[in-house]
Amino acid sequence: MTTLVLEAFPCDTSSASLQKTFAAIREHVSFKDLKLHMAVYSVKHSNKKPFLDETHDDFTASLDSYVGGAFSFAQESLKRFFADHGDAPLADGAAKKGTIIFTGTLGALRCSAEFAAYGAGRAGVRQLAQTLAREMSAKGIHVVHTIANGSIEDADGEAQKTGKKMSAEAVGKTYLWLHEQEPCLWTHELDMRPAQEKF
Repeated sequence: MTTLVLEAFPCDTSSASLQKTFAAIREHVSFKDLKLHMAVYSVKHSNKKPFLDETHDDFTASLDSYVGGAFSFAQESLKRFFADHGDAPLADGAAKKGTIIFTGTLGALRCSAEFAAYGAGRAGVRQLAQTLAREMSAKGIHVVHTIANGSIEDADGEAQKTGKKMSAEAVGKTYLWLHEQEPCLWTHELDMRPAQEKF
């Protein structure tokens, strides 16, 4: 029988908080013999406001919170991947070092009225994922941006069975499938939605 150990490391998306959290994970006794293989950035981030009511400070604070958080998360993840698995490129016969997945939404592609900050942030993380994939793929890092269009819930109830909502377990299985992909074929962007979600 396998015993699973779950450790929680609460943090926000500020650079200082993420650096502190990655250090705490690295130094924690439960993880002393483990290497990082997959990192998932999934942050609930929504901001709706009429554009003329938006302020520069609120707009840029939203970007810093979401896109700045993705930037810091990616840097800390990459440092850990290279520390754990070396920095030799795939061209030298090195194996895949890890997978970074950014959970996005349809807002990364198109947005509705009054979602200027939200759309800018979601699109910014999508572009960050693209540039990282172009820079890091040859170094053995698989970078993925997913579009989760619809609600994700832990429970597997009637809404999940009838395709009205995504189940967290199904998303987790999809993320493991992405991580298990070999360098001969890597998915960069994946659109996920429950069967009844409109698009």
